[in-house]
Amino acid sequence: MSAVPRSNATSPVGMTRLLPSLCFLRFPVGHVYLWLDDDGLTLVDCGVAGSGARIAAGIRSLGRDPADVRQLVLTHFHHDHVGAANEIAAWGDITICAHREDAPVIRGEVPGAPPVLLDWERPIFAQVTAATGGTIGSAAPVRVDRELDDGDTLDLGGQYAQAVAVPGHTPGSVALHLPDHGVLFTGDTVARAPDGQVILGAFNIDHATALDSLRRQADLNPEIACFGHGDPVTADAGTALRHALARHLH
Repeated sequence: MSAVPRSNATSPVGMTRLLPSLCFLRFPVGHVYLWLDDDGLTLVDCGVAGSGARIAAGIRSLGRDPADVRQLVLTHFHHDHVGAANEIAAWGDITICAHREDAPVIRGEVPGAPPVLLDWERPIFAQVTAATGGTIGSAAPVRVDRELDDGDTLDLGGQYAQAVAVPGHTPGSVALHLPDHGVLFTGDTVARAPDGQVILGAFNIDHATALDSLRRQADLNPEIACFGHGDPVTADAGTALRHALARHLH
């Protein structure tokens, strides 16, 4: 892993720089991440519908242009991660990527599988759905230009990222791993609670499979883990993921 100086500087629109090439834009639900390189920008998730203007403002606050976005990686089909994809797509020549299993839902060809709620999740699920228009399901149909499989690589301006299949939250949940930088984007397969504790993501379609996906991500031993919900862990994230796994197994 390369030793890269970190900065937690936050722009006026809330874009926080975690690394020189990595930024985090916090939303009430469904955070957005941005990887910057000389050839263009890669977005990981894009928030609910209507989030495009704030993402564009965040990009401009970094001295870049929304038209510099070359890739949008959608970690799964839920609307708080996919909702603004059509807004982003209008910025220019952008490749939209999603895992093969979730791509038909994102395109609107089939309905998305609902979560199988644990007892403790039910009141939280009711609060979330009330706050987000009554559903956490798929958004308006969005094209998918590239269907990802486990192990596929994405070019990030000469750097590479690997798609990691992490089913359980949805059938086609996908993480994005940048091994040379120790960065892992988990989508909603892992989360961080308000008290700072890293946990298995909630509202899964298959709890046992989700735990297996948490184990797989812990085995990657990232330094930085970027979650769809909750602040990222910016140091020794692999240990935090292993602790989360241990808590859920006991």
